[in-house]
Amino acid sequence: MSEEHIKGEARTEFGKGAARRIRREDKVPAVIYGHGSDPIHLTLPGHETMMALRHGGANALLEIDLDGDKHLALTKQVQTDPVRRTLEHIDFVAVKRGEKVTVEVPVHLVGEAAKDTLVVTDATVIEIEAEATHIPEYIEVDITDAESGTQFLAGALTLPKGSVLLTDAETLVVNVTEAPSQAALEAELADAEAEAGIERDESEDEAAEGDDASEGDSE
Repeated sequence: MSEEHIKGEARTEFGKGAARRIRREDKVPAVIYGHGSDPIHLTLPGHETMMALRHGGANALLEIDLDGDKHLALTKQVQTDPVRRTLEHIDFVAVKRGEKVTVEVPVHLVGEAAKDTLVVTDATVIEIEAEATHIPEYIEVDITDAESGTQFLAGALTLPKGSVLLTDAETLVVNVTEAPSQAALEAELADAEAEAGIERDESEDEAAEGDDASEGDSE
């Protein structure tokens, strides 16, 4: 994963009022931590930063130009507005080229499992160690034609060259099981409703069958 290049500005105002003013100007308050130096407070252009994070994924790497100084920064925490989905604040960790970092990488399924199977993702992310400029956006798990009973463990996943698995190799990542029948699903739903004290209304078909039975008895 190559880094995205963005020009930032030093941040001199702090507090909630200052942060609101920054966001009104379509900018994002941010801070870069790490390598024993003082935190660097800055603002970034809102739209460019949003696009960079979408392109880079959960571990987006940015090269931030701040007054002519270049800072290589790995995304660690992103705060967004829950309604508008706009960026509120970003925490970065300073990294260096060639440096190994520990990150959690999303698991991405490709392909379709065999017919009448149910695919369950037990681990949505796995932890790896990778060079800061070569962090994968995701780890692919190919489930094409996987039969019921197939399990994909962390140790069997294909990692990018230079990456090292830190998650326990025996961790179950994806489990392929037999898809439940309609009858089994209805029975499970009925049990759940019974536990919750929910009484299901009689369907028209069931009511009709009951009426037919009653008429037969009367004859």
